[in-house]
Amino acid sequence: MKKALILFASILMSIGAMAQSKVYFTKEISPESLVKIYEALGVKAEGRVAVKISTGEGGNPHYLKPTLIRNLVEEVNGTLVECCTAYGGTRQDPKKHWETIHEHGFDSIFAVDIMDEYDQIRIPTKDQKWLKYDIVGGHLANYDFMINLAHFKGHTMGGFGGVLKNASIGVASTAGKAYIHSHGVSSEPSIAWKNTQPQDAFLESMAAAAQAVHNYMGGKVIYINVMNNMSVDCDCDGHPHAPELMDMGILASLDPVALDQACVEKVFNYKGKPGDDNKPLIERINSRHGTHTIDHAEKIGLGSKKYVIVDIDKK
Repeated sequence: MKKALILFASILMSIGAMAQSKVYFTKEISPESLVKIYEALGVKAEGRVAVKISTGEGGNPHYLKPTLIRNLVEEVNGTLVECCTAYGGTRQDPKKHWETIHEHGFDSIFAVDIMDEYDQIRIPTKDQKWLKYDIVGGHLANYDFMINLAHFKGHTMGGFGGVLKNASIGVASTAGKAYIHSHGVSSEPSIAWKNTQPQDAFLESMAAAAQAVHNYMGGKVIYINVMNNMSVDCDCDGHPHAPELMDMGILASLDPVALDQACVEKVFNYKGKPGDDNKPLIERINSRHGTHTIDHAEKIGLGSKKYVIVDIDKK
């Protein structure tokens, strides 16, 4: 009887291990390591490849630089894709956005596509608790595969920004951003910004929109978080707080829930010190209930918070 129980427990543990998503990790942050971690995932980006980044608000120096991402974009023959914002700033309309893209040096190296420059489309949401659909840049329909290349950092409203935010708010058009921020109240920014509460409704809307994009792409998405220059403020902030948490590395997965969970846990479990302090980012995440986005994304079936780290530096 005892042997049978031990065998049963062993089987359950094996099943649990099998259910864990793989999150690949490298401590090195370089153009070469971005290609290396992409290759470690074992999935080839084929066809017309969209590389979703944040081009960064004017005045913000923390975005992922063209020199860092160049090798990866060239490796997949990708096009950088972005959408305009839903607030006044240097990316609020295509004309200003193109000026910012040029100032940050992206268009001198890559093909760049502002996906909502000319139109937008509605795509289905599986989770319709708040959103009846997702509104994204119309050019999303032109791509066969997406590399979601996010800069992991804090965020004024969401607590943190990683691949879930980059898929949801990032791929949404101006109207789509308003619709998500107002948890389905309105796609008109002037109305949406007056209806951003309750907070959890916004966070759940982000999770639903991220799932909508993943499903629209038929699951043909690779997710990468670069953990460098980690300010409590997002790359969308034109006047961000200086980074207080130093570089940690690059993490990648086919599971966006596992990936953001792994990055959050790296921040929370880090032993900070003066000049390299995780407490401000932890406070930002907790004060916005930021981890609820991950919880809801798991609940609606986008991925799993159970993961295993695969350190490619040790191979």
